[in-house]
Parts: sequence; C-alpha cells; structure tokens
Amino acid sequence: MLIATVFFLAVSISVMLGTATPVLRQSNIAENFINSRQSYSASESGVEDVLYRLKKGKSISPTEFLTVGSSTATTTIVDVGSNEKQISTLGDAFNRFRKSQADVAVTGGVSFNYGVQVGNGGFDIQNTASINGNIYANGPILGANSNVVRGSVVSAGANGSVSGIHATSSIYAHTISNSETDENAYYQSISNTTVRKISYPGSPDQPAQPLPISDSLITQWEIEAATGGTVECPDKKTVYEIKDTTTLGPVKINCNLEISGNDFTVTLTGMVWVSGKITIKNSPTIKVSATLGNKSVAIIADKPTDRLEGSTIDLENSAGFEGSDGAGSYVVLISQNNSAENEGDITAIKLQNGAQGDLLLYSGHGEILLLNSSSLKEVTAYKVEIRNSANVTYETGLANLLFTSGPAGSWTIKGWKEQ
Repeated sequence: MLIATVFFLAVSISVMLGTATPVLRQSNIAENFINSRQSYSASESGVEDVLYRLKKGKSISPTEFLTVGSSTATTTIVDVGSNEKQISTLGDAFNRFRKSQADVAVTGGVSFNYGVQVGNGGFDIQNTASINGNIYANGPILGANSNVVRGSVVSAGANGSVSGIHATSSIYAHTISNSETDENAYYQSISNTTVRKISYPGSPDQPAQPLPISDSLITQWEIEAATGGTVECPDKKTVYEIKDTTTLGPVKINCNLEISGNDFTVTLTGMVWVSGKITIKNSPTIKVSATLGNKSVAIIADKPTDRLEGSTIDLENSAGFEGSDGAGSYVVLISQNNSAENEGDITAIKLQNGAQGDLLLYSGHGEILLLNSSSLKEVTAYKVEIRNSANVTYETGLANLLFTSGPAGSWTIKGWKEQ
C-alpha cells in the first residue's frame, strides 16, 4: 500500500506539473501581451499629447513625461528644419517597451489641392492644351479639340456640366456630354460620352468648393508689403521700371510695375504690392531669396480704386520663375481685378509664350488666360481659359504651402509609425 501510494503520488505530481507548465507559459504570454499593449497605448498617448499641445499653441519641453495608468511615456521632441518636428515616445509597462514616432510640419494656412481650381466663371480648355492634375470647378467645364486632363474632372452643383473633355481619370458632373473618360463617370445626365470603366447614373452632385486664398489674407500680405516702405514712380511717369538685377520686397509700389529685359534676376525677399498693373516681359528671372527657405512670396496687383479695369498682370515672352533653394517654394502672382465676376471682358492675368517655372497664378474674382507654350504649377481663378499648347503640371507640395506671413498656421501629420 505504501509503495502504491508513493507511486500514485509521483504520477499525480507529474501530471500536475505537465498540466501547470503550459498553463503558466500561456499566462506569462498573456501577461506580456497585455503589458506590451499597455506600453504601446502609452507611447501613442505620449505622441497624441504633444500633438495636442502643438495644435493648441501650448508650451512644450524637449522632453515630456506622461503617466497612463500603470504605464509611463517619455516623449522626445526634435526640430527638423525650421518648420518640422519629429516626435518620438517610449512607452514602458513593467519593463515592456514600445516606441511610436510622428513627423509633423507646420503649414501657412493655404492649400492648393488641384492643378486647376475655378469659381463660378467656369473653365475652358482648347487645342492641345493639357492639365497634369485634377480640375475642380464651381462652374461649367468646356473643352474642344485634342485637349487632355491627366486626372479627375469635377464640375460642382446642380448646374455642373462637363463637355468636350478627355480625362484620364473620372468625371463628376450633373451633366456630361461629348466627352471621354478612361475611368468612371458620375452623373445625372449623359450623352455622346465614352466611359471606359463604370457609369454611375443618379450620382449626387459634388459640393462647390471655396477658393483657397481669402481677400482678408491678401489684405494681410499687402499690409506686410507696405511695412517695408512705399516706392513712388519717378516724376511724370506712371510706370516703375526694373531692367537690371535687383532685390525687391517687402515693398509697396504706388504705381504700375514693369520688369523687362534679358538675362537678369529679380530676387524677392518679401511680399510685393503693386497698386496698379504688372507687366513682365522678355526673359528676366524672378526668384525667391534663398534666405526664405521653403517659403513662397506673393506679388500682388491691386489698386482698390480700380479693380474693374485695372489691377491686371501681363506675362510675355520667356520670363522664368524660381522658388528658393528649399523645396516647396514658389512665386505666386495675384490679381485683384474683378471684371469677370462683374461680367466684364478684362483679363485679370494673361500668360503667353514661354513663361514658365515655379509659378502659381491666382485671381479670386477675375479671369486667367493661358496661351501658347506657357507652363506653370497651378492656376486658381474665378474663371480660367487655357489654349494652344499651354500646360499646367500640379505638384503635391502645393497642398501645404508656406508664406512669409499670414495665419499662425497648423501642424500637419506627415507620417506616423511604430519604431
């Protein structure tokens, strides 16, 4: 009996140990998993806490500490250039560590999200003109000849219409006619249109979109320009002429401005407000100063007492435009002419021949006309016409454009990952 009892006890202990070992192992795995998840949550919370502080303009230190339940988070904030930060957080839950990282950048309050954005005046494209990017219009979109839009085409609202357009992506409009899309079509009415993928009849109309630069922001830029001083025209002249290498801005020019000549550079160091008409011709180069990094500069044509017929911009010949040495820097030409909005026939901005480069055109109340072999990065206006072989090639960096002044800006997440 004693031998049997000892044998039974030995067998029982063996069975118990055999059963307990995997149970304990699974328990440890579960505990590690829970602690790891807590550590990960703490690391994410640390990143979110710093992002919240940045968004709300609260003060932050190079290193921040946060307690989340029984876990801790240590966050390190490192400046990457003048407008970016790298946020790294180490989460610790009972010596189980997880690390998260977010890269953020500050924006200047202006975003150009389309190759061409148009107000109620609509968009007209003819001949062999092309758009490398999307078109979004609050008014009708009309095309002719062999035009091509390498992107999506949207005409918003119940009166939205697209006619005579070849789009390599989808078309969205209440009415589509005489067009061609390499992708899908979204509409209420369609006729004489080739749809290479899927048609969606009965689709809801797209909403109208506001133009990205407000009049109040343009006024801010004009005020900044004027703080750099005011230049008057020479005696008995109505035009301030620049015909040689010079540095310009911030400045208000209290008359018309003409930049003309060949093979010289005008370097922009701040906003330029021209209370009159701007003419740029021949082959000068207009460049943003390297000292401004990745910021852009606006040259504004705006005579508040003469916006119906004046405040226009003419670009001729092969003028070139360059941003600074930093990526995402552009020259932005702005006209406050409002003839088109008032059903007049004055063109706010006319660009023709070989003008090209890091150039954006904006006229929130007027018409922009692109002709011949001109090439630029983005166009936004109340009304846009593009003819001949003119081309607009959108760059993704325009979605977060920085200027030398304006709204305080907002922090945008560029990337978020676990390390």
